[in-house]
Amino acid sequence: MKFIKNTMQTQLFKISSLNSLSVLFKIGTGLVTSKLLAVFVGPSGMALVGNLRNFMTSLESISTLGFQNGIVKYVAETENDKSKLQKIIATVFISLLLIAIILSGILFYFAAYWNNQIFGTHFEYSFVFKVLALALPWYTVSLFFISVINGLGEFKKVILVTILGNVISLLVSLILIWNYQTLGALLAIVASPSLLFLVSFYFVNREIRFFEAIKLDLFDFKIIKNLSSYSLMAFVSSVIGPLVLLAIRKNVIATVGINQAGYWETMTRISSYYMLFVSTILSVFFLPKLASAKSNSETKTIFWNYYKSILPLFIIGLSLVYALRFFIVELLFTKEFFPVASMFFWQLLGDILKVAFLILGYQFFAKRLTLAFIISEIASLAVLYVASIYLIRFFGIQGALMAQVLDNLIYLLVLVVYFRKSLF
Repeated sequence: MKFIKNTMQTQLFKISSLNSLSVLFKIGTGLVTSKLLAVFVGPSGMALVGNLRNFMTSLESISTLGFQNGIVKYVAETENDKSKLQKIIATVFISLLLIAIILSGILFYFAAYWNNQIFGTHFEYSFVFKVLALALPWYTVSLFFISVINGLGEFKKVILVTILGNVISLLVSLILIWNYQTLGALLAIVASPSLLFLVSFYFVNREIRFFEAIKLDLFDFKIIKNLSSYSLMAFVSSVIGPLVLLAIRKNVIATVGINQAGYWETMTRISSYYMLFVSTILSVFFLPKLASAKSNSETKTIFWNYYKSILPLFIIGLSLVYALRFFIVELLFTKEFFPVASMFFWQLLGDILKVAFLILGYQFFAKRLTLAFIISEIASLAVLYVASIYLIRFFGIQGALMAQVLDNLIYLLVLVVYFRKSLF
């Protein structure tokens, strides 16, 4: 009983509990959204939704210059130095706003081109990219605000913003999908994130006097230079990565059909729900800890704290998910999506391996190991792409999932060897 009581009083437990509430809320809103998508857009529409999500992930990284993890690190380090903190905030804000405006122009005036690249010539959704162009600056700034709040160690506020964002996304999705089906689903993806601006601004403005910090004379190119390593890392993982997934999905559509691509996107969507628990707790709790660790022994403690607390709970949770896979598919979607149930084994196995290496991968960002990260990530994406092309030919859509398992296993082994001094 004493052990349980002490555990419940730890900061990790308190944050994990609040984070779990956030994830459960996200899953709850996802249940409704997924059901709407299943009923109104079907497997083929789900494939288009997946293509747009991959594009949005890449665009998000480009518009934020990949600075998000770097912002968390430098804000955490300069929290008590007001002048340095103001320089970081002013420099990054001005830079991101300028980039977002330029990207918005490119999206708006070349909307037809982006439509053909993402959806193909058989679909006409150019209007979606024009809406995205108008929403992008607001979305970019909101991501910046959330990173600042995270860097200040306000974990509860980051999670609260996430919960409010889920509410907004659900309401927007309900209205748009109900009225405009596939077009509505696509519009919800591009429009709802920008609505986080007011919420995130409210919280960041309570921590710092934001408008006093935004001055042109505080702009410092040295800060951009220091953050550039994070840009290179984010470019590989958040730009090239989704583009590789987009290429794989196009291959799936060409090889086994758009419905199979839709089933794969459905499985990915289910995976994204439970992966939220780990990804959020990593970004809001473990990343700042790793960034401030001064020795291998401190890093080792953080790693094994993760492996003893988060990983076992995740495996238990996924065992339950596998047992309830048919119920989950019918609850979230429709009977038309029952083929998805056959994908759970390979997806869950791959996700367990992914969760095992994620904490090690975050060490790249925490310690700015730029070159090592880029080499390992590009090699991983190459393995994923080549393996998926080969395995899809022999095993159909299951081959795409098998390729993920193979890629995650190799990546885990590589990271264990690379970070062996911090692990053992």
